[in-house]
Amino acid sequence: MLLAEVAQATQRLADAGVPSPRNDAEELAAFVHGVKRGELHSVKDADFDARYWEVIARREQREPLQHITGRAYFRYLELQVGPGVFVPRPETESVVGWAIDAVRAMDVVEPCIVDLCTGSGAIALALAQEVPRSRVHAVELSEDALHWTRKNVAGSRVDLRQGNALDAFRDLDGQVDLVISNPPYIPLTEWEYVAPEARDYDPELALFSGEDGLDLIRGLERTAHRLLRPGGVVVIEHADTQGGQVPWIFTEERGWADAADHPDLNNRPRFATARKALP
Repeated sequence: MLLAEVAQATQRLADAGVPSPRNDAEELAAFVHGVKRGELHSVKDADFDARYWEVIARREQREPLQHITGRAYFRYLELQVGPGVFVPRPETESVVGWAIDAVRAMDVVEPCIVDLCTGSGAIALALAQEVPRSRVHAVELSEDALHWTRKNVAGSRVDLRQGNALDAFRDLDGQVDLVISNPPYIPLTEWEYVAPEARDYDPELALFSGEDGLDLIRGLERTAHRLLRPGGVVVIEHADTQGGQVPWIFTEERGWADAADHPDLNNRPRFATARKALP
C-alpha cells in the first residue's frame, strides 16, 4: 500500500508551503499509478512507481498540480491545461453557478452567451454543458492559451474565436442574453503577494490589470453593454479585496440597473453582476 509514501510526501509538500499537501500527495500518487484517488489502497507495495518522488519534487517547487497531471477539474468537466493557460480555480465555479441560474430564469429558448477572456474554455464549456440549448461564444487573445482552449472545446458547440475581448463579437451587438468573464484583476502592486503557483506559472496576461487591477474590467463594462440586449445580464469575477468597487463601474449613468456583488463559497466577495437597463 502507498500509505507510507503518501504520508511522507504530504509532509514534504507541507514543509514546502503547498496549501493542500494531503490532497496533492494523493492526487499525484493516483496520477502516477493510473488509478483514482479512492483506489490508492489497491496499489500493492511491489507496484510502487519511483516516478512518484519525481512529481512530488516538482510540486515542492510549487509547480501547479494541474501542470504536472495535465488536467484540471471544473464543475462537471475535466480540462486539459499546461504552461501558457490560466488554470481554472474552484472559486469560479460559484460564478458559473450564478450565471446558469440567471440564464434559466430568463426563460429564453436558445439563450446567447458570451465568455470574454475564456482561457482554458472552462466557463464556456460549463455553460454549454449545463444550459443545453444555449449558443455559447468565447474569445481568447493569447495564442499560447488557445493551444489548450482548442483541445478542450474540440467536439463541443462552443464558437471559439481569437481576438481582443474589448472589440470582440461585433456581429452579436445587442443580441446577447448573458456576458460572463473571469478577467485578469490582480493589481500590479500585489505581485509579490501572489501565490507562486499563479505568479510563476500562470500567464501574466491572465493575472494583472493595471495599478488597481480594474483596468480591463472597466473596458469590459463597455463591451458587455454593447453586446447585451436590454435586460441582458453581465457577470464579472473579481478579487475578494475588490468587493464593493466593481459594482460601481456598472452605474445607472452608463446604462445599467441592479448592480450588485456576490460572495463565493468562502463568503468572500467574488463577482459582480448587473443588468442592462431597459430603454
